[in-house]
Amino acid sequence: MTKGVLGTLALAALLVGLVSVLPAAAQGETGNGAPSGAHYTLNIIGVSNPKTADMTGNNGHRIFVPLSGKAKINLSIGDFQVLDANGTDGEAAFQLPIADTDVDSCVVVGTNPDGSDIEVCGSGITTYSVFVRALGGHGGSATMVLCGVDETGEEICSNSELELSSDNPRKFTNVTGYLLYLYNVDIDADGDVDYKRIPLFSDVLQDYFWGYDNNGLRLAQLRFYPCSTTVGVDSPEVVSSSCELTGNQN
Repeated sequence: MTKGVLGTLALAALLVGLVSVLPAAAQGETGNGAPSGAHYTLNIIGVSNPKTADMTGNNGHRIFVPLSGKAKINLSIGDFQVLDANGTDGEAAFQLPIADTDVDSCVVVGTNPDGSDIEVCGSGITTYSVFVRALGGHGGSATMVLCGVDETGEEICSNSELELSSDNPRKFTNVTGYLLYLYNVDIDADGDVDYKRIPLFSDVLQDYFWGYDNNGLRLAQLRFYPCSTTVGVDSPEVVSSSCELTGNQN
């Protein structure tokens, strides 16, 4: 089955079954900066002690990571689901639908001094959006970054990392550009930008993952909403969004 078919089926399942996956947020309330309505929640929980139980296929809407240190969250195509909840051993796994509406399209937008092309991939328009907030007491921080693997097996990461801090106002923000796209990517490591933007699950790379580097953050709460966001060409800024930020108080 092709990526396009998988993405379409996954999105259909999201839109039809989202309310049954997680109760809808309260309507018309304000307070936490999140949209109202049905959503999928993923909690990334920092813990001091490694987990020893087998958490493969343990779809509990949470992933455990070291309270201090790094973990990979491997990403694959499908309905929202935790495939491996234990990231304290270095790697966890999460499944999510294709988001960009034209994931495999790339256009040349410039040329580097050495004559190589500079490309922009994807439409920059998503079928769902990602919001995040940091919780769990003051003093905790972490970074997340979207990465992939090139045809030589080298790990390639976005140059735009998402910074999380529990000292900041604990409201949700739209981080669709950070977690669903790579920006300003130098594929051949020659110092030039080869791709201004690459969407998650583009054919340009493979074996996508989020790199999570934790420095005491006990909880990063991600919410995935079935509303569209348009992201920038040069940076993960939100250009526009159909998400109604009426939020609830939870």
